Amino acid sequence: MISLISSAYAADAAPASAGIFNLVLLAGFVVIFYFLMWRPQAKRTKEHKNLLASLAKGTEVVTGGGLLGKVTKVEDNYVTLEVSENIEMKFQKSSVAAVLPKGTLKSI
Repeated sequence: MISLISSAYAADAAPASAGIFNLVLLAGFVVIFYFLMWRPQAKRTKEHKNLLASLAKGTEVVTGGGLLGKVTKVEDNYVTLEVSENIEMKFQKSSVAAVLPKGTLKSI
């Protein structure tokens, strides 16, 4: 009787190919995650880093909070913006969101 039970369990063995399919599926998700999420974020980070490195006196910028100003002084981690005539404010460099074309502040 015991030999019948052990042979019944041996007959229901799962095929080994299911493990390979799961591995391929997991690798596919990793590739999709890389191209849809990580790579574009790394590209945006690199572009923002280049933007911050290009800041110089006289550059017109907009901050993440929406303030417009002209760069008057650039330090290692901070930038001083002239937001109005004779009014200067100091911001972290990382808060600069975009560089504006020359003359934008005069046209507003």
